[in-house]
Amino acid sequence: MLGGGGLVAANVYASATEGTWGGGSGPDATGQVRSAGMATIDCPDVGSRLTTVPDGAREAVDRELAQLDQQIAAAYQQLQASADSVRQDPTAADEPIMNPLKEKRSATIERIAVAIDQVGDRPEGLESLAACTLRPAQDGAGGDTGNAGQGSATPSDGAQQGTGQGQNGAGQGGNGPVASDYADITSVQPNVPNPPRQDDASRGTFTSECGVNAGGLFNSDNVIVAPGVSNGAHHFHDYIGNQSNNAFASDEDLADAQTSCVDQGDKSTYYWPVLRLQNGKQERDAGAPGGGTEGNAGQIVTAKQVTLTFVGNPRGKVTEMPRLLRIITGDAKAFVNGPGNANASWSCTGFEDRQLKDKYPLCPSGSDVVRTFRFQSCWDGRNIDSANHRTHVAFAGPDGSCPEGFRAIPQLVQRIVYGVAAPSLNDGGRTVPFFAVDSFPEQLHKPVTDHGDFINVFDEDLMREMVDCINSGRTCGPRGGDDSGATTAPSPSDDSGATDAPGTGTGGATAAPATSAPAEPAPASSDSTQEPRTYTSTSPANTTKHDKPAKHDSQSSQQGGRTKQDGEGKQTAPAKADKAASTAPSDSGAGEVGQATRTPAGGQAAQSPAAPAQPPADQSEPQAVQGGLAETGAHLWPAAIGTLLALSGLVMLIRAKRLRY
Repeated sequence: MLGGGGLVAANVYASATEGTWGGGSGPDATGQVRSAGMATIDCPDVGSRLTTVPDGAREAVDRELAQLDQQIAAAYQQLQASADSVRQDPTAADEPIMNPLKEKRSATIERIAVAIDQVGDRPEGLESLAACTLRPAQDGAGGDTGNAGQGSATPSDGAQQGTGQGQNGAGQGGNGPVASDYADITSVQPNVPNPPRQDDASRGTFTSECGVNAGGLFNSDNVIVAPGVSNGAHHFHDYIGNQSNNAFASDEDLADAQTSCVDQGDKSTYYWPVLRLQNGKQERDAGAPGGGTEGNAGQIVTAKQVTLTFVGNPRGKVTEMPRLLRIITGDAKAFVNGPGNANASWSCTGFEDRQLKDKYPLCPSGSDVVRTFRFQSCWDGRNIDSANHRTHVAFAGPDGSCPEGFRAIPQLVQRIVYGVAAPSLNDGGRTVPFFAVDSFPEQLHKPVTDHGDFINVFDEDLMREMVDCINSGRTCGPRGGDDSGATTAPSPSDDSGATDAPGTGTGGATAAPATSAPAEPAPASSDSTQEPRTYTSTSPANTTKHDKPAKHDSQSSQQGGRTKQDGEGKQTAPAKADKAASTAPSDSGAGEVGQATRTPAGGQAAQSPAAPAQPPADQSEPQAVQGGLAETGAHLWPAAIGTLLALSGLVMLIRAKRLRY
């Protein structure tokens, strides 16, 4: 499974601290992340420059910013269609692609400036952001390759090209990932820092259980960044919690929505880019905006486990989050923007003291892929959002302190586990397919672009309960707990804790309770051979008709008797009767408390050092041969032998009767 790991030995990640990046797709001297495998379009991010936008101009500015993204996506598709000529001569893209793009951006940026000028002060210098550059591809060693779509460029109609990625791999959609986007997690040195703990730290944890989106609730909108714009994200998101999130959802829609969370007092919305296998499967979005037409191709993988844990601050008490607070963490455009706002963290169960920032992990047999998001934990005390969706919240410093004027709030730690096998790098993912997150087309599915979004729609009473739980050092969840529990929730006061600053590789040494909402259907197998599954799009403007999601049974809030506390303010979660989305615990891993075993591609069970002796009986098997002739024959042999013995006995009985007569 890991036979191709030697191909990227030079790209093995050594450190995940901010400003230190790994091999072939690390930053150049300008701080940008280098391309590997194909060319892309690099445009200045106008939205990040707009730190103050008057309320009266917000709607128009958001609409125009989404238009800028659409222009880049269209230009990138032109670049793919012209891959051969651009590879021979990069200037061939100037007249048909780059110059028209600059003109369109200039007009859009002018409309942004006019909209702001009508109700406030006209922003200065925006016109300088119109021009974009064509960034040549680079090989694994950092040299230019000029390859704008090696192996399988996607035609404009979104048709998919199967799994023939070639040696470097160009991804099923023709725009990534490539072999140098992966690193062997076992070669990464532990890099999760341990922040100092203060005597008055808020040591408690509060967990919400909202399932794994097994019902398939997806869309390519982003109500935070592009409200009112269908396909504003240009890639598909998984949604858990709030069931009414789309580009057109108002605050009232979110407040009145159903929720997949066990505790019905949590109607918050949690969403992130879907993870796909580049295995030739066509989901229903294969010909839809945000999906195959924009290079997001392949089979969507349902997570095995999603844990949502709110933790405290290592220096003091936390205050309540304001209702409808919006937080985005990470940067969906970090590949071209550079790592300034990146906050991706990739690892493997059993190795979560080692975090990768710009690489996907190659996990050993028995270990699962883990995405971790540690959200900003400081709030300005006034705003639930800001013009660039960032300046109203901030990351705490290495010692847990908030910037001046900010106050500490509960920090959302989001942990997503996938049962996907390490791809075969030596044959471009033909044997075991690549996996990658959905992205804007020009971002090439780079792991550094991973990001998460959150809107707080907790009931105010439940939010107060959360803060009281965290500040008093308890461990709380929607079901209470007892000593038979499985895993321990992360706490900033643990020695294994970490600061929440971006790029610091946090979230490593602890695991939150391995549970999900019991009312949600069990996740579909991540086996690459399963049939494409249906999904639900919540965007009314989506061009594809989708099946309705499975309904979730309403779970009453169990707020009386939520917690049990031991002498240290820690608690283990109770064992669950429903294990469809949970894993057996183990406390002997390298910093991982509750990891699971998987069946690797060969079909033979293998375990990581900290894995349980036996995997759960109903656990998905990634890339495994299931129900093959050998397996079927193994079950039929006893029956066949019994049948032969019975026939032999019958023959002997008949012969004996003949002899008697």
